Amino acid sequence: MKRFLGQATVAAVAGLAMCVSVGAPRAQTVAPKNDVYPPWQHGANNDIEASRKGLDFTEPDADNLADFHGSPIDPKLALFVGGNYFFAMAQLVEAFEKLHPEFKGRIYWETIPPGLLVKQIQAGGTITVGNMTWTVKPDAYFAGLVKVKQYIDEGLLEAPATPYVTNTLTIMLPKGNPAHVSGLADLGKPGVKLVMPNPAYEGIARQIKASLAKAGGEDLVKAVYETKVADGGAILTHIHHRQTPLYLMQGRAQAGVTWQSEAVFQEKAGHPIEHVDIPDAINSTAIYAGAVVKGAPHPEAAKLWLDFIRSPGGLKIFESYGFKPYTGG
Repeated sequence: MKRFLGQATVAAVAGLAMCVSVGAPRAQTVAPKNDVYPPWQHGANNDIEASRKGLDFTEPDADNLADFHGSPIDPKLALFVGGNYFFAMAQLVEAFEKLHPEFKGRIYWETIPPGLLVKQIQAGGTITVGNMTWTVKPDAYFAGLVKVKQYIDEGLLEAPATPYVTNTLTIMLPKGNPAHVSGLADLGKPGVKLVMPNPAYEGIARQIKASLAKAGGEDLVKAVYETKVADGGAILTHIHHRQTPLYLMQGRAQAGVTWQSEAVFQEKAGHPIEHVDIPDAINSTAIYAGAVVKGAPHPEAAKLWLDFIRSPGGLKIFESYGFKPYTGG
């Protein structure tokens, strides 16, 4: 049986550096800065009190777990959240704990891509990052509405699915837009170096392909996701919400498609990132949803969280990053 290990130990040993992609071509990079490497929120996504943290050891460019938060030791609520709003979680948790102070410092959450979270659930909640392995049983899971409904049908999650916000795509660019990208069609040009979500791991790739097809047909989809991948003109990510802005800031790529909220966060953080809007007619909209995980250790706590994220207080936080409340039936 695997042991539970405290957050400081996990962070010290795991060595999760988000600047490596297997098979990615080398490129000229800018000089490293501590505020460029994840974690970008400087500990804001950890609600553990300082007196309980023990040794605080984080080296952003070498040893960090940017998408793992809180303590895995006996949490009262464990959330597996698709990483598309990792930047909003600190505010959401803080607001939730004000309503329910019994959860203060006892919430654990992960923000890796939803497809990988499912693999972790199927592995009994066990995950390995670098040299460290630990196990957390999730209480609630969050992804796109279609996938949440699918996993309910498959018995991984409990009904009902709870939709709460929507999001749209954008083209994220390094400050100054050196490749002069003005729209999706430009992503197919041979000289434009891309960093794109991997269809094998990240659900956003389905929406991106749909928008590319609307903008330039299957030829554009093939140019971006086949031709450029094959010739090194596109890097595929495992965790686009971390890797895309990092590679753009390092000069390894000139454009990448992300959710527009992710670009808003990077700009608010003061990073050298900008974005180009995608017209509504060719954009794609995601509906975010959550559900209680089957066999969850704390199902009532999960339901409290699901109620909170669609409450006025929760939605206000989402809206500050460009999300829109879900208004469907």
